[in-house]
Amino acid sequence: MAPNDKHIVSSFDRDLESVQALIMKMGGLVESMVNDAAKALVDRDEELALKVRDADKRIDALEVEVNEEAARVLALRSPTAGDLRTVLTVMRISANLERCGDYAKNLAKRTSVLVQMQPIDGGSTSIRRMAREVELMLKDALDAYIHRDVALAEDVRQRDGDVDQMYNALFREFLTHMMEDPRNITACMHLHFIAKNMERMGDHVTSIAEQVIYLVTGAMPTEGRPKRDKTSLTGTETT
Repeated sequence: MAPNDKHIVSSFDRDLESVQALIMKMGGLVESMVNDAAKALVDRDEELALKVRDADKRIDALEVEVNEEAARVLALRSPTAGDLRTVLTVMRISANLERCGDYAKNLAKRTSVLVQMQPIDGGSTSIRRMAREVELMLKDALDAYIHRDVALAEDVRQRDGDVDQMYNALFREFLTHMMEDPRNITACMHLHFIAKNMERMGDHVTSIAEQVIYLVTGAMPTEGRPKRDKTSLTGTETT
């Protein structure tokens, strides 16, 4: 390799390390948002919920920074096929992290409304368990990215089915509360949308895991995700 080629490679590596550092910063902030949003719900902590909502602005700004840096790398470094895959993966991961941040913000918004209502027995703690699973999936997906660990990424993919099952159980639980006492309807609807946001967050974390598989192998997973969300069979709109 000519000296100038080495210089180009090392410059690309430095640029890539900078972008990846932004991704990990985004990931850490999203993990904190998910944890804080769920804690605010359980503790009925409106101040913490507001903190989560404010944190989303930082996630949005970081996504813009990632995209700008990635575009600069593409324009200036003319990356090879493998390096190009890395840059594209970074951009897709940042987009999924930004969506996770949006869902955490939405959770916090509904928490600010729920603190004014009579609590639903067990609802908040069940969502907290679901949030914890999504948070762990996100941590593992980011670890899989850093270590290029296909097995761990596939494990995250499979665990999305567990999140779906948690959502199914919560959906039935909230329906029961609403049927038992119509006064629970408004609070249960808010809790239901929170649970749906968590389920969708799990989908985006799964997308991150799939991007890791694509990065390492050059191909997206051929098998479908183990989706277990059965709530559409009830005929109730959940979007």
